Amino acid sequence: MNDWLIRNADIVNEGRRFHGDVRVRAGRIDAVGGALAARDGEREFDARGRLLLPGMIDDQVHFREPGLEHKGDFFTESRAAAAGGVTSFFEMPNSKPTTTDYGALADKVERASRKSLANYAFYFGATNDNLEAIRGLDPRSACGIKIFMGASTGNMLVDNPDTLAGIFRDAPVPVVTHCEDTPTIEANLAAERAKYGDAIPLERHPYIRSREACIKSTRLAIDLARRYGTRLHVLHISTADELALFAPGPIEGKRITAETCVHFLHFSEADYAAKGNLIKCNPAIKGAGDRAALIEALKSGRIDVLATDHAPHTLEEKSQSYEKAPSGLPLVQFVLQCALERWFDGQVPLEVLVEKTAHAPAKLFNVRDRGFIREGCWADLTLIDPAKPQTVTRDAVISKCGWSPFEGTTFRSSIAATWINGHLAWHDGKLDDSQLGQRVAFDR
Repeated sequence: MNDWLIRNADIVNEGRRFHGDVRVRAGRIDAVGGALAARDGEREFDARGRLLLPGMIDDQVHFREPGLEHKGDFFTESRAAAAGGVTSFFEMPNSKPTTTDYGALADKVERASRKSLANYAFYFGATNDNLEAIRGLDPRSACGIKIFMGASTGNMLVDNPDTLAGIFRDAPVPVVTHCEDTPTIEANLAAERAKYGDAIPLERHPYIRSREACIKSTRLAIDLARRYGTRLHVLHISTADELALFAPGPIEGKRITAETCVHFLHFSEADYAAKGNLIKCNPAIKGAGDRAALIEALKSGRIDVLATDHAPHTLEEKSQSYEKAPSGLPLVQFVLQCALERWFDGQVPLEVLVEKTAHAPAKLFNVRDRGFIREGCWADLTLIDPAKPQTVTRDAVISKCGWSPFEGTTFRSSIAATWINGHLAWHDGKLDDSQLGQRVAFDR
């Protein structure tokens, strides 16, 4: 069932765009070329007029399982991911319980193995008191170590200087950081409470979770990484101010890299008036100038990876007042369509978007046999129809939370098909979950 001959595709891979065919045998890419001859047992798929990309590797999602399944779980969110062309995801540790010991990590792997349509890997979370577990971590068991250097769930804020130094010095896998300075945020919030009481306007969010909070924390992470030679990846860059801290150019050879998220390329603080808490997230969506700078940084290579930070909450939760409404938004189902708008607008080349969503995360995390349309790689493939627009409606949302910040938006493309390990998981608006995803392997 996982043998295919995908014909007449407009293939985008490793800086090239070319017309050709892709043969898939036993779930892996067997050949890439022109006018490949059909073989017995292969199913043929005519991709004429459509773009064939390596499936997205989303290096930052919160799928909410275990402990927060009323918002989302591995079943629902992995299917939303497949519908969005995301073939592999790396899931964050701030669930309940947190993924900060080996047992919790093993539990997530077991759960995903029974439920996830997409391929999966998990971060191991850092706390102020699990340094020895981090030092002993099998490098193949987790995609990275996640450090919240800003406020987070439970005990996952790491603010002990000795612990931070130990993690940056001894981590056996890449260190990824959420960089916002908590004392700065708390001081900003206190000032807003003094002015507005319990009625802080949402529009103050980017001034509470301020650019100063971001850049102060990002500088600290980079200073530690340079001191100890750490492989550091800074997540969800949201400000123009931080970009000068990162080197431009290709990801190869870099020890310090940066990621931004698709919502920072799409929204600006001008959208708070219409979208409200639906686009409240941490770090905050900031100004139009920041958005423009992030788009330019994708092209220059100061931003190495484009991800989602998919973080669903219920509409009831989002309907609360500013301070009570949780931060985060569901994004995996429409991430590639949203990213492709930057290509339609002539802002970012298609080849660059493929690099940032597939090739770069594969390189950064040493992913084995994924992220490229190459012979021998797993057939994780996404077929884009650039001539079939889609208007996002609530009834089309697959995520358990049941809403999207993109509702009412018309994207100029649609996801025609998604193959995961050669399995046609999404085609013409329908899911096939008869074959589940695999645990992502790392060459370490």
